[in-house]
Amino acid sequence: MSARLTSPILRRGLLALATSLALAPMAFAQSPIVIKFSHVVAVDTPKGKAAEFFAKRAAELTKGRVKVEVYPNSQLYKDKEEMEALQLGSVQMLAPSLSKFAPLGVKEFEVFDLPFIFDDYTALHKVTQGPVGQGLLKKLESRGITGLAFWDNGFKVMSANKPLKSVADYKGLKMRIQSSKVLDAEMRALGALPQVLAFSETYQALQTGVVDGTENPPSNLYTQKMHEVQTNVSVTNHGYLGYAVVVNKKFWDGLPADIRTALNKAMVESTKVANDVAFQDNKDALDKVKASGKTAIYTPSMAERFLLKKALVPVHKQMASRIGDETLQAIYKETNFDPSKL
Repeated sequence: MSARLTSPILRRGLLALATSLALAPMAFAQSPIVIKFSHVVAVDTPKGKAAEFFAKRAAELTKGRVKVEVYPNSQLYKDKEEMEALQLGSVQMLAPSLSKFAPLGVKEFEVFDLPFIFDDYTALHKVTQGPVGQGLLKKLESRGITGLAFWDNGFKVMSANKPLKSVADYKGLKMRIQSSKVLDAEMRALGALPQVLAFSETYQALQTGVVDGTENPPSNLYTQKMHEVQTNVSVTNHGYLGYAVVVNKKFWDGLPADIRTALNKAMVESTKVANDVAFQDNKDALDKVKASGKTAIYTPSMAERFLLKKALVPVHKQMASRIGDETLQAIYKETNFDPSKL
């Protein structure tokens, strides 16, 4: 037995086995951390482009220790499924529309759905990139979610198969909305009939007449080809559509500190990309819709927009108890908005 143990062949075999066992943990440690980033829009939208940029920068800044796999266009989960998937850890990262957080019990996020709450991007970014926005993201932690950033999609236009010039033009229209009590109240204030539908189902619903119209930033309207089944667009810029980039809290907290630092840096850079792209893409999308010749684009006059605003701003007061008057007043203060002047 001892002779066999000292044979050169056996010694080499034992040495190889010992070496492979010693290297196994090192090989495992070198495997990249995989982050599945799921979203519901096309790759060539502001969110889609920013997600791809984040994946690239995450790999670069962590020197390959992190691999972000991006799944666009509801490849993994639809609107109603993705938040549960995040909480269960089936995916690690999402960038849902802000109205998706109210069903989790964080109703303060519906403040972003309020019509005419932001006059422009300057007012908006005072909130999303300031202490009010950070405070809102913090509220997600009790739901097992860590908020990393707000990404713009843009200000919304209205679309239908008829001109939308006055408040009266909306009466009786079946308008697709995201699931949001605020958006429901918004459409009812116009005399329209709100219809909750998943984003991925909207084109077909417009095409078949299940709904008459919808509201969307121009980039969503164009990339989902909604303009092909809508004869009219009104550039109302009445509301904002944005996203919160969120990650499973347990997963995030379990990452090495230096990895989190690198990913936060990638997120800061990606947020600038998202917002810059959103601004330009929405401008370009309107131009492309107009060039298609399939949809008439109407820009309301100042007087028409004022009347639309006057009809919709009462929704703020109507929703104050749901959203939280404290949140609403904090945004008014940040943006110098005074609804009593209407």
